[in-house]
Amino acid sequence: MKKHLFLSCVCVIFAANAQSKKIPMTEIPTPPKAAVKPKKLEKHGDVRTDNYYWLNERENPEVISYLEAENEYYEKMTANTKKFREDLFEEMKTRIKEDDSSVPYYYNGYYYITRYEKGKDYPIYSRKKGSLTAPEEIMFDCNEMAKGHSYFHLGGLNVSEDNIWVAFGVDTVSRRQYTIQVKNLKTGEIQPVKIENTTGGSTWAGDNKTLFYSRKDPVTLRSEYIYKHKLGTPATDDKVVFHEEDETFSTFVYKEKSKKYLVIGSSSTLTSEFRILDAKKPDGEFKIFQPRTRGLEYSISHYQDKWYVLTNKDKATNFKVMVTPEEKTGKDNWKDLIPHRKDVLVEDLDIFKDYLVISERSNGLNKIRIRPWKGEEYYLPFESETYTAGTASNPDFDTDILRYSYQSLATPSSVIDFNMKTKEKTVMKEQEVLGGKFDKDNYTEERIWATANDGTKIPISMVYRKGIEKDGNNPLLLYAYGSYGASMDPYFSSVRLSLLDRGFIYAIAHIRGGEDLGREWYENGKLLKKKNTFTDFIDCSEFVIAEGYTSPKHLYAEGGSAGGLLMGAIVNMAPQLYNGVIAQVPFVDVVTTMLDDSIPLTTGEYDEWGNPNDKVYYDYMKSYSPYDNVTAQAYPNMLVTTGLHDSQVQYWEPAKWVARLRVMKTDDNVLYLDTNMEAGHGGASGRFEALKEVAKEYSFLLDLEGIKK
Repeated sequence: MKKHLFLSCVCVIFAANAQSKKIPMTEIPTPPKAAVKPKKLEKHGDVRTDNYYWLNERENPEVISYLEAENEYYEKMTANTKKFREDLFEEMKTRIKEDDSSVPYYYNGYYYITRYEKGKDYPIYSRKKGSLTAPEEIMFDCNEMAKGHSYFHLGGLNVSEDNIWVAFGVDTVSRRQYTIQVKNLKTGEIQPVKIENTTGGSTWAGDNKTLFYSRKDPVTLRSEYIYKHKLGTPATDDKVVFHEEDETFSTFVYKEKSKKYLVIGSSSTLTSEFRILDAKKPDGEFKIFQPRTRGLEYSISHYQDKWYVLTNKDKATNFKVMVTPEEKTGKDNWKDLIPHRKDVLVEDLDIFKDYLVISERSNGLNKIRIRPWKGEEYYLPFESETYTAGTASNPDFDTDILRYSYQSLATPSSVIDFNMKTKEKTVMKEQEVLGGKFDKDNYTEERIWATANDGTKIPISMVYRKGIEKDGNNPLLLYAYGSYGASMDPYFSSVRLSLLDRGFIYAIAHIRGGEDLGREWYENGKLLKKKNTFTDFIDCSEFVIAEGYTSPKHLYAEGGSAGGLLMGAIVNMAPQLYNGVIAQVPFVDVVTTMLDDSIPLTTGEYDEWGNPNDKVYYDYMKSYSPYDNVTAQAYPNMLVTTGLHDSQVQYWEPAKWVARLRVMKTDDNVLYLDTNMEAGHGGASGRFEALKEVAKEYSFLLDLEGIKK
């Protein structure tokens, strides 16, 4: 009986869709139906039946066939928007300066530049010796290197102090497993040694022939080893200098800006630990800076005969800056330099020969504090209601110039050089928006505050074209992330203009789980308080509706990865508020994933989500896990995206979720699963190829609004 009822519903659903999409009845695509293969999963005496567990078999032809069927269904159902998608792609592309280049930065005798050439997808990395008028030395042309690869990413560029060698990492699968190689910048020759399965990051010792790098576990992809490689020797001779045995930690290696020390770091969500070694003595033993203590987080910066420590020591929830002698690194020697403040989050430090620069966050906004070693401190002035500012690449130690970036939802990104002595600023570059139609004065930016169900005020940043009326008829796209303490600062996007200029309001909900309003904002949106993240977003949605910015007929939601979990939760909890939802690479099968410690990154996530091997966390996770809480109810129109090679959120989570939604949902709204069969968590690698994915998302939203061009 239930089967017949379901088939009847399917007929009604697609008859309705055919009518609204103008698809002839004889050509109605049939939605893919994943085979039901029940698997019982038991924990703490609780039994869950997962009908689609089998979809995690990446090499299974039946799995690939199902994903391809979903892609084909998506293409057929959206055939009417294909031309619109192409037009959107071209429209977004024409706003981007194709022959663009970065502002050069100076380091160790060279100016380094990243540039793009017209019609090409990938960057060219180059440098000039001593002067910007010097001949260009091309280090890497990624357009040539990417040939023959459907995905390509170059990362971890690291030049030796003698300026002869550069180490680099290449990923051609999109699984964040990089192969490190070394190039001779004098001869242009790439050394034959290939170091597989690394993070891509590395650092040179002061002898210019010893390279330290981090290597991953091939299954979990956790970076757990630091190796030492000597130029001219095979990779099989590389020595392990550190093994991070704790499965909840990852490890990395770098060199201090002062160039005096090599540093190995280990970190988990709640705890950190560092080891240091004289950079001129790469064969020495690393010394522990301060042994790990659960709950103690710190980072270190070296200057002259002292270490500067950014830490939460002594219950400094929002962190503080401490200082300790170079040879006395244990926490008992740390002394307050900038005390803890309850209303100010200290996020980062930049050390110069004559200045200490502190990146802070207050009332949800970025602040840059400049503290001369001799003289009075001051803040850079920012007057906008909502903006994003932060220090940029500042590798030069002996300079008065601080480079920082500034942007807002309506203001293109600028790179600014600020003279910390004279207090003069020079705009080195402002992002160009081509096409001749953009004028930032045509847009309004606002920061409004919604009230959560527990009385907490939640900030919302938004932008829209001037002249809209709060009559409930405006389409509004509400975006959020809300996990890992990641702050979603308001940023400019030329791509987003394709929505704004068609009447959309774009808004970011700064919900708990991020660090937008300080460390407590994060603490109150994780572990056993995770549901605050979801209810905050729902409360923000209800607020923009109540204030007349939009209505349920015109409200859309979007989030990716952990933000995709947010999307999965809100469509279960309050589906009636949204006309459409975009869930990008969504983390939706929380319980099963967190119980499988063979899945990449799982063990390191316990401090974020909890360990479901503990029944308290198991029960709480199960109560919100989107996949486990799909019910027989009406859901919004939905576009779900994933990548077959995703190492962060495995493709099978969204695939299983969509399969279950198809069976359970009672509405006639569209549901699409679009899998990039050649990419991973970050999507396509080329800068213009990525725009095609955005065009898909935008056409989905605009089509639901009846906007055809």
